[in-house]
Amino acid sequence: MQKTGYAIAIAATLLAPVALAADFKDKSWPCIQRKVPNLSIGQMWTGPLVDEAVQPDAEAIALARAIAVRRTSLEEAKALIDRYAASLEESRETKLAVLFRTVFEQINRERATVIAGIGRYAAKQTGLSERIDGLQQELATLEAKDDKSNDEWDRLEELQDIVTWDARIYTERAQSLTYVCETPVILEKRAFALAKTVSEAAEQ
Repeated sequence: MQKTGYAIAIAATLLAPVALAADFKDKSWPCIQRKVPNLSIGQMWTGPLVDEAVQPDAEAIALARAIAVRRTSLEEAKALIDRYAASLEESRETKLAVLFRTVFEQINRERATVIAGIGRYAAKQTGLSERIDGLQQELATLEAKDDKSNDEWDRLEELQDIVTWDARIYTERAQSLTYVCETPVILEKRAFALAKTVSEAAEQ
């Protein structure tokens, strides 16, 4: 009997902190950070916006890919941008605007992919939480029964193990999710930082 109560207490304790982390503005969004599905280039780019018909050349595309990825530090990105800007002999402002637009599009796509992944992950967590709730109810029903058969005692012990294990899995995944939830914000900050760097290069 004590063991059953312990299993239920474990599940309740492990799940409670996760519930507090949810953003209740969007019931399906598990992150504390506000959900912003897509960024707007106008929020960060202060220079003139170039018509979509003006496409980047191969060099700009390669550079955009190099500086958009997070493994390239902002210091390295600045050096690459400055080198590219110094090589431009004409249409400097336009080409740099196109460069940032290309960077922005790549970061925005990556960010949207992350947000979609968070949504799918949250749905799986919801399913696991509902499973744990159902198991807890079955546990409580069995524990309340006075005369238990051997099979019921076996089932009781099995449920205790399953609830404890599932609750730990749920919490470990939720803890991993807290780090993933920071990724859209990190990408947004990177886009702002690169916008500033490219804009400064255009003004030189």
